[in-house]
Amino acid sequence: MRSVCFYFQVHQPFRLRTYRFFDMGVDHYYYDDFQNRSLMQRIAEKSYIPANELMLKLIKKHGKDFNVAFSISGLAIEQFEKYAPAVLTSFKELAATGNVEFLAETYAHSLASLNNREEFERQVNQHAQKIESLFGQKPVTFRNTELIYSDEIGEMVADMGYSAMLTEGAKHILGWKSPNFLYHAAGNPKLKLLLKNFRLSDDIAFRFSNQAWGEWPLTAEKFAKWIKDIEKDQEIVNLFIDYETFGEHQWADTGIFEFMENLPGAVLKKTDFVFSKPKDIARSLNAISEINVPYPISWADAERDLTAWLGNEMQDEAFEKLYSVETFMRTCKDPQMISDWNYLQASDHFYYMCTKWFSDGDVHRYFNPYPSPYEAFINYMNVLSDFLSRVEEQCGPLNFNKMKESAKEFVESAKKKARESSKKAKEKAQEKAKESWDDVKDYTLEDIVNMSNAKVKELISKVDTEELMHALKDASKEVREKVIPNMTKKVKTEFERLESEYKKIKKTDLKKFKDKIENELRNLWK
Repeated sequence: MRSVCFYFQVHQPFRLRTYRFFDMGVDHYYYDDFQNRSLMQRIAEKSYIPANELMLKLIKKHGKDFNVAFSISGLAIEQFEKYAPAVLTSFKELAATGNVEFLAETYAHSLASLNNREEFERQVNQHAQKIESLFGQKPVTFRNTELIYSDEIGEMVADMGYSAMLTEGAKHILGWKSPNFLYHAAGNPKLKLLLKNFRLSDDIAFRFSNQAWGEWPLTAEKFAKWIKDIEKDQEIVNLFIDYETFGEHQWADTGIFEFMENLPGAVLKKTDFVFSKPKDIARSLNAISEINVPYPISWADAERDLTAWLGNEMQDEAFEKLYSVETFMRTCKDPQMISDWNYLQASDHFYYMCTKWFSDGDVHRYFNPYPSPYEAFINYMNVLSDFLSRVEEQCGPLNFNKMKESAKEFVESAKKKARESSKKAKEKAQEKAKESWDDVKDYTLEDIVNMSNAKVKELISKVDTEELMHALKDASKEVREKVIPNMTKKVKTEFERLESEYKKIKKTDLKKFKDKIENELRNLWK
């Protein structure tokens, strides 16, 4: 039997209250309790509780053939304990079934893996202990914040004893390979890697309610057919999504809960797939090859890199200042200081400072309490400045560069740099994406789906309309929907005429047409 692996991410940060320059040194409480409580209770009511009830219902209905995995950040767990204990109770009910795997991650949903091994390991251990104490499971599978992964991170995770890890099936890493296989870390066959199938995952997470999408409405039967049509040698389909997809990102009236309720039955009835936990997949399958990831990848944005969190002057400055006290915090015994240290590391704070509005603005605005990245930065730096002064009081002089600099002057300086760098960040991200494509040696028609409209138009201009018409006959619906709207009026008229007069051609001729177009694809990225 082949496997569908459903993994759900559950996380909410402790959002900061408006913390002004004049609060520094006077008030050391940083959190917006009202907003944190109201948001958590709203999401619990709309998403977490009904989704958990549905998962329990599906487990009871399908038994051993339906299994899922969750990663719940330590910060989300703390907010469940404070504001929505019913959610925690419902997760414990799921744990008791034996059909749910709880993964390890960083306690604070932080970016510590990019900065400091000791802090990364401290948080992972803290999180694993919390999961075991609540759900009676010692995690064996790891999921890093935002699916961030690199060869170096994989080495750290393997050294901590984890046998499997989840990450993004990024196109620039996989190249011609499919995410529907089990892989292993570079140089370490013991750490198995499950890679997200981003097309099918995003069909549920992002496109489900989009009425402009060519596949809308998405039904369980249609999705099951897509899974059935996956090539027979491909062993797994990894569907990794935010749990808030159910009821929050996709509201109940979109039919998302009905879709999920019917999906397992449709898949189990019409395909040879069952729903498996990551640890069971890692144990039962052999990795087909290693994956080399020299630079960190993530599941965020079109670039699948780190620029959502560390792409501009503001983010880099805040990140550097935050982790400058890591060595001092190792010996800190003050419970409130340790909590603040965890809460301030949440990746969300850096995400709110993102200036990548050019491609992913709607995504970056969701759950964002700030009207602009600059205000997010100012507020965070005010809080951080007060926190650093408290660390200094406890640990003695820290000797940071700019430690005594006026906070107002620092903020204004960084704002100016950030405005200048936002344009550079965009250009850098686009150039990086192009470089990534340069590394991919083989292209197919399916790669057209990931191209910009400008590139598709350029491709159309370089190929014969009749050749294009024949090549698209056997192409997927996604490819056709990407190509046809980008045709000029003249080309489209000719294309439609040729389609109406279509005559079957030899397979050898069809292959020549496809090869020619795929060769043009390679030329576009040289």
